[in-house]
Amino acid sequence: MIELEGLPELVDPVLIAAFEGWNDAGEASSAVLAHLEAEWKATPLVELDPEDYYDFQVTRPIVELGEGMTRSITWPTTRLLVARPPGAKRDVVLLRGIEPNMRWRTFCQEIVGLCHELGIELALLLGALLNDSPHTRPVPIVGSVSDPGLARVLNLDLTKYEGPTGIIGVLQHTLGHSGLQTISLWASVPHYVAQPPNPKATLALLSRVEDLLDIPMPYGDLPEEARAWETGVDELAAQDSEVAEYVKELEERKDAADLPEASGDAIAAEFERYLRRRDRGTDSG
Repeated sequence: MIELEGLPELVDPVLIAAFEGWNDAGEASSAVLAHLEAEWKATPLVELDPEDYYDFQVTRPIVELGEGMTRSITWPTTRLLVARPPGAKRDVVLLRGIEPNMRWRTFCQEIVGLCHELGIELALLLGALLNDSPHTRPVPIVGSVSDPGLARVLNLDLTKYEGPTGIIGVLQHTLGHSGLQTISLWASVPHYVAQPPNPKATLALLSRVEDLLDIPMPYGDLPEEARAWETGVDELAAQDSEVAEYVKELEERKDAADLPEASGDAIAAEFERYLRRRDRGTDSG
């Protein structure tokens, strides 16, 4: 177990986590962590020993050239960083890594130990999955929570998925059983444009994080990048009549499914989200 020394006292810290790999369609969720790390200028806390969790023939280290043609090696691992977002009254710990290849239970227990040592009581885990959602509609976000009552408070659509899981599912289970409140958010990425990046899905996740944590998020260029991405996919789809017809079919299916949800409660909840963003001056468009 890693012992943290010389750590500044954190104020009501919350964990935001994402992993590259199986949990990260279109690299949408890991892009949220990369974006926040850069925008908030997060400070490194600790990194896990890659020898314990990675098969280097599967997840290979990367050789990089520096000044004077000197070579360095970056090993696959999981890192924790900390930031105090501007305008926030709490610290945010960012957990960013690559899905480990082995010893998942030990890996998750090590994360639990770090969370207890840092005083974290709430963990927000991000993922992205391939789905038959049309790229022209708002990105569907579903989730799961450690406390079913929390879903009602957060107005969160719960996933009904059953089947193989990734490190996000295992980590959420482990954190929840250790006493932490956990929320996982999953963005649906259109399977016909699965290649990264997907700034529209990244923006949707970031927006939902802002709603849940009530912390102003730095959107930067993401809204413009999301619009440019959608326009680019529109143009590609228009060049192929079969793809265009398929997208139209998905749109009709999505609109029909969403119609019953256009209730007064749903509209009121969406309007409240808009007002909160407007008051903070962070409306993502």
